Amino acid sequence: MDHAVRDGAHFAFTDRWGGVSTSPYGELNLGGAVGDDPEAVRENRAIAARELGLDPADVVWMNQVHGADVAVVTERQPLGEAPTVDAVVTGRPLALAVLTADCTPVLLADPVAGVVGAAHAGRPGLAAGVVPAVVRAMAELGAEPGRIVAATGPAVCGRCYEVPAGLRAEVASAVPAAFAETSWGTPALDVPEGVAAQLAAAGVTEVMRSPVCTLESADHYSYRREQRTGRLASYVWLGSDH
Repeated sequence: MDHAVRDGAHFAFTDRWGGVSTSPYGELNLGGAVGDDPEAVRENRAIAARELGLDPADVVWMNQVHGADVAVVTERQPLGEAPTVDAVVTGRPLALAVLTADCTPVLLADPVAGVVGAAHAGRPGLAAGVVPAVVRAMAELGAEPGRIVAATGPAVCGRCYEVPAGLRAEVASAVPAAFAETSWGTPALDVPEGVAAQLAAAGVTEVMRSPVCTLESADHYSYRREQRTGRLASYVWLGSDH
């Protein structure tokens, strides 16, 4: 697990190891909608939370649908309930989580305002504008884009994310920075690069980017590589620097 702290803002990204799930979800699958045993997922979420020093009840999850809707969270999430959105923001002492297995997890924090945000940016969400939407929602809670620190987690890279030429053109018309080519010379999309460009356009200039390509890394889940597989989680919260 990768865990960074910046000015009291915590950014954490899981890999696939250290949990109780069995093949094809082994080991630390944190996704509850991929066919894994629900008890294993609950235990994995508890394991990950404990490793990060979090109370599992303080972690907010989403029912992600590849859109651009944002939910404002004001209290702990009832067990088994999650908003059907692709971004969440809060000014409360809660941790926000994003589930991915190639899509780009986007974590944001303004420690001065006490506001954090998290977004699930796959190809459709990127084109739909989920990234600027989460920044706007944070601003409505008092965050200032220039103060926001952001981090993007493990995701399929532009050298590996092959798509049809027409789809590349469609997405790049909305997000030009996402235009890419695979390492073997075919049309591709670079979603992390598109996310970074959208963050910069929204006024967020400090972005920590994971070097991990999920498709290339055996330590991470990749839907494009395995289809039936688990989900990684990325977490953001405010706390001490310890």
